[in-house]
Amino acid sequence: MTDATRRGFLGLVSAGATTLLPARQALAATDQGAVSTTDDACILTPQSESGPYYLDPKLVRADIAEGRPGVPLRLRLRVIEGGACTPIPGARIDVWHCDARGLYSGFPGQSDNHKIDQSGKTFLRGTQMADAAGWAGFDTIYPGWYAGRATHIHFRVFLDEATVLTGQTFFPEALNEFIYGNVPDYTGRPKPRLVINVNDRVATEADPDHRAYCAVKEARDHYLATLTLAVSRKPAAAVEMPAGRLPPAPWIKDRLAALVPGLKRSPF
Repeated sequence: MTDATRRGFLGLVSAGATTLLPARQALAATDQGAVSTTDDACILTPQSESGPYYLDPKLVRADIAEGRPGVPLRLRLRVIEGGACTPIPGARIDVWHCDARGLYSGFPGQSDNHKIDQSGKTFLRGTQMADAAGWAGFDTIYPGWYAGRATHIHFRVFLDEATVLTGQTFFPEALNEFIYGNVPDYTGRPKPRLVINVNDRVATEADPDHRAYCAVKEARDHYLATLTLAVSRKPAAAVEMPAGRLPPAPWIKDRLAALVPGLKRSPF
């Protein structure tokens, strides 16, 4: 694929991605920290399960990649108070996600065959404190995928040591498909990617209105993903993972309809 073709495709991806998002993310922040002031941004961001791979390595750092291969990604999160829409300086934000091959640091049983042990490692995890405008940033890589889940990054927000929000942010599927099909760090997986945003249980049940879907822009040497997190100051109850084996995700019959927003046909 030529560079011109690639950029044309990414332009279509960017245009499509904004139709997936509320107005607050379609007008998302730039690297300098401008933010939408639409009322939609003040609605509480939905809680979601933290998943099985959270740990606190006590690493306050902006660069969390640790040299892990992948497409450079800058993640910008802004913490505001729901309703009042005012920034919350000093809020603690933890993020964690898998690498280009779907591996999480800190735990055994990783990879497609569940045989890789990443215990003791800390890649793609970190903590930042929100600045005076509520912003915190992380330099990382574009997350990969693993069986049973759509592409996502986990986050947790603390105020005065109490957890006020645990959630996950999701990415535009057309861009996911392009990266996973063309960038060598992500290609060559033994099994196909069957679960995407439209049939991921967490994405559809915990966030049906797409309030935690990030906006993604293409910069010169990285992608920029931004999201505003509207929180309540009251401690939030943990969202537990369902016990037992999860039911299989719905089968996608029309993958194009699932990947491209706005097509007037059902993916199922």
